[in-house]
Amino acid sequence: MTITRFAPSPTGLLHVGNVRTALINYLFTKKNHGTFMLRMDDTDIMRSKEEYATAIEQDLKWLGFEWDIFAKQSDRLDRYEEIKQKLLASGRLYRCYESQEELEIKRKMQLSRGMPPIYERGALKLTEEQKNQFEAEGKKPHYRFLLKDEPIIWQDQIRGETHFEGKNLSDPILVREDGSMTYILSSVIDDIDYKITNIIRGEDHVTNTAIQIQIFAALNSTAPNFAHLALIKSKDAEISKRTGGFDIKSLRESGIVAMAISSMFASIGTSGSIEPCTSLEELVAAFDISKFGRAPASYDQEDLLRLNHKILSITNFAEIKSQLKDLAITDIDENFWLSVRSNIKTLNELSDWYKICKEPLKPEIEDVDLLKQAIELFPGGELDETTWGNWTKLLQEASGKKGKALFMPLRKALTAMEHGPELKMMLPLIGRDKIIKRLSGETA
Repeated sequence: MTITRFAPSPTGLLHVGNVRTALINYLFTKKNHGTFMLRMDDTDIMRSKEEYATAIEQDLKWLGFEWDIFAKQSDRLDRYEEIKQKLLASGRLYRCYESQEELEIKRKMQLSRGMPPIYERGALKLTEEQKNQFEAEGKKPHYRFLLKDEPIIWQDQIRGETHFEGKNLSDPILVREDGSMTYILSSVIDDIDYKITNIIRGEDHVTNTAIQIQIFAALNSTAPNFAHLALIKSKDAEISKRTGGFDIKSLRESGIVAMAISSMFASIGTSGSIEPCTSLEELVAAFDISKFGRAPASYDQEDLLRLNHKILSITNFAEIKSQLKDLAITDIDENFWLSVRSNIKTLNELSDWYKICKEPLKPEIEDVDLLKQAIELFPGGELDETTWGNWTKLLQEASGKKGKALFMPLRKALTAMEHGPELKMMLPLIGRDKIIKRLSGETA
């Protein structure tokens, strides 16, 4: 049974980088008919917030992801303490008393001498008497994991054979001075207890993986299979939860639909092209983790907008109807949607069409004589996409006006705007009665 997990830290909003990780885990799991876990890595007491955890769940649900298992690390502190004591007893965890300032000074000295900034294990030389003296002075220990000087090798599903030497890695801090666990230890414990078989995450975790493989071994457990995704980069800014504009909440509020995000990030960084899809099932069917390469993937928000437009233009009314509640649009029908969907880049643009066609509007009147002629020459019969062209051609011949002098008074009267949706598409949606009233200067 394939069991994967997405393990965000609730210290900020979900951004496109970690949503891509969630998506790839989700598609991989569904492709292999496995179990998908959502785990909140909330051991960072100072930065973790409940509102971020809630927002993460809301974003994932909006994207259509469903999880089979849910857990919060803050509920498992007793279990982590149990494993901490086990590692202490086996000699793989040891107490350290250096302050952050002392460690930073040592690090700078190592770098100035051309040496790698690796912890030099001074704490291992401390006697029990010295440790007791530190604690009597009020110093609280943090705990490091003692790495073995041996090769660490695994077959990565994306990077291929990956090799580290234990002697080249710094013993990681697993327990902070305040007693809280770092991600490195608590993650391994959870992965063991929940029987995680596959870990798919960003390549910025590769060094963590090397360390965690030794922790798995120290706990007499076999490490899961690993796959490290190349990071995605933007031409405009670094992608992170601290950088505005890349978070899922902002994209959703700007009118990007969920399947545009999923369609893009299911393919970005692969050998395949990005295709517009309208369901996660389509993405699952096409998913193959071997398509992902090691080169950094480039993300351009303009590409996402273009993809969003393509998806909107092929999305049926039933699929979009539930999303219209967020726009306070409740009374448009399938015909309205089919008429406008190819003419909007974001879902928010639907609001402009709705206001112009469905809500009372006070027209802006200029060139009264032209508008009177427009009423007289307005074609009879059913309105369609040809009505606008036929009408304005007649009006041009009768008035002698063309270009902006012809079109702007009509647009302002019909929409009260200087710019907006194509009028040839709007006339049938506004309807004959409203058109005549607005041309006459009436609110309609």
